[in-house]
Amino acid sequence: MEIAEVFTEEQKSIARFAKAMGHPVRMYVLDLLSKQSCCYSGDLTEVLPIAKSTLSQHLKELKEAGLIQGEIEAPKIKYCLNQENWKLAQGLFKEFLNS
Repeated sequence: MEIAEVFTEEQKSIARFAKAMGHPVRMYVLDLLSKQSCCYSGDLTEVLPIAKSTLSQHLKELKEAGLIQGEIEAPKIKYCLNQENWKLAQGLFKEFLNS
């Protein structure tokens, strides 16, 4: 048996979400997006004291984990929560933490 066969899909998903959430900047972005429909990457650079390239890396991590989605509205990118995966993550964390 391979090690990958030991883990459930739920365990893999929650680990992917947890890894993506493992930085205060990413938690800030998720918190912000959970309270409003969307935001633009340029708006984030005005409130976060980090370089645009650093912010881009954080947004990329959240996007690759499926927690946010981006839509290009040249010259900006609009980011929103991926509602389906956000609800999935909420359910997985709730189930895990209550077990």
